[in-house]
Amino acid sequence: MNEWEWQLLEDKAPAESVSISGVEVKKGDRVRLRPRAGGDTFDLGLDGKTAVIEAIEQDYEGKLHLAVVLEDDPGKDMGMLRQPGHRFFFSTEEVQPLPTPTILVAGIGNIFLGDDGFGVEVIRRLSSREFPAQVRVTDFGIRGYDLAYALLDGYDFTILVDAVGRGGAPGTLFVIEPDVTGTSAMDAHAMNPESVLQLARAMGPVRGRIVLVGCEPATLGGEEGHMGLSDTVMASIEPAARLIEDLVARLLHGEKLEEALESSPKGKD
Repeated sequence: MNEWEWQLLEDKAPAESVSISGVEVKKGDRVRLRPRAGGDTFDLGLDGKTAVIEAIEQDYEGKLHLAVVLEDDPGKDMGMLRQPGHRFFFSTEEVQPLPTPTILVAGIGNIFLGDDGFGVEVIRRLSSREFPAQVRVTDFGIRGYDLAYALLDGYDFTILVDAVGRGGAPGTLFVIEPDVTGTSAMDAHAMNPESVLQLARAMGPVRGRIVLVGCEPATLGGEEGHMGLSDTVMASIEPAARLIEDLVARLLHGEKLEEALESSPKGKD
């Protein structure tokens, strides 16, 4: 395609979405490049690469083309700004849609037990922010059975948010994969990640990977309990919310869980 044809392509109004192999794709979705045999040598060199759709354009004949930016291009930000050399065009027949993972972000905690309300407060903070449709952000509180059933819904990733004592300084955040190999009694009213995961696995298959974003509590309210977080744990709410947003974004963009954890603000514990 010559320069004049590319100019006509740029002048066409971009389409909102296009169906490829029965899958609706739009700007921001990930695809795998499969350039047709006998095509441009440079394009063939991108075979198998993963890319992000920057725009869906029409050429002067009305045919749709995907403007894409390579996911592993160090200069992909330049591609998103439509700079030459970092932005490439492929027909809809030359790409394969990649599935977008589903994610459950589940808050756990009892607001009447001091810092045990950490997970509830983090979810409240996240609920005011926008997430894609495939991300569910829910406060389960002390509803163990409800969370156990949600874990059976087949999410690709589940992020549990809870106050968990591990002997660190109050307010310390950590990200781990919970150990559910123990044989402790399964009690849905003992609302902690391990007991709920054991309960869910006793009820049916739990698909996908599960991580815990935890916070070291300063107080759980004593024998009588009390409402409200300690100042130390309250100060960790916004950092925890940002940590979860970052982790969700990385998983949605196709990073493996191990890579996402290593790259997250707290890393993998």
